[in-house]
Amino acid sequence: MTIRVVVADDQELVRGGFAMILEAQPDIEVVAEAGDGAAALAAVRAHAPDVALLDIRMPRVDGIEACRAIAAESACRTVMLTTFDTDAYVYEALHAGASGFLLKDVRRDDLVHAVRVVAAGDSLLAPSVARRLVVQYTSGGPRRTEPDPRLGALTGRERETLLLLARGLSNAEIAAELVVSEHTVKTHVGNVLAKLGLRDRVQAVICAYETGLVAAGAPPAGGDAGVVPPPWG
Repeated sequence: MTIRVVVADDQELVRGGFAMILEAQPDIEVVAEAGDGAAALAAVRAHAPDVALLDIRMPRVDGIEACRAIAAESACRTVMLTTFDTDAYVYEALHAGASGFLLKDVRRDDLVHAVRVVAAGDSLLAPSVARRLVVQYTSGGPRRTEPDPRLGALTGRERETLLLLARGLSNAEIAAELVVSEHTVKTHVGNVLAKLGLRDRVQAVICAYETGLVAAGAPPAGGDAGVVPPPWG
């Protein structure tokens, strides 16, 4: 199956470089290039790609607005590319519906991997971006002393799954942790996303921190150190 991609960046050399890297892959086809967010949105409407690579800062319509429109009217998934790893951009892009966020100095292999991961329905954040996001937007306030109402919709096993998602574990790793099949894990993940009204795993990670299920200020991956039981047991 060929992954169809739209690449949008207002810098022609950058745009062309990303397109060339992706076109060199046997399973990826760049169906259009765009120099701004309006052109990117038009390209998505015209070509119905699987993934759109969007620069955040573009003229006319920026990448975040384009991402929001794409998420609202199509099944195309977006990966945001920028030289700016500031927290506000990350947070706004993810809440606009982005499924991935990479810095422009990403290695070519990681760029290709990101496109494949997002096209497969998963999500991806550069590790430095994930750490900054979580620290900035979930720290500084008191921890909850009562369960967040959103978590009441989850079963115990679904809550465990959300915790492991917040650690950045893959489905296979979650299956090993819970001693269940990957198919069962996919069912649990699907139930978590559906019950909490989340688009993908990235938003699930954010939700885990926002609800207090995971310790505020802890990184979303890298072991158990930052994952603690909720105060209500």
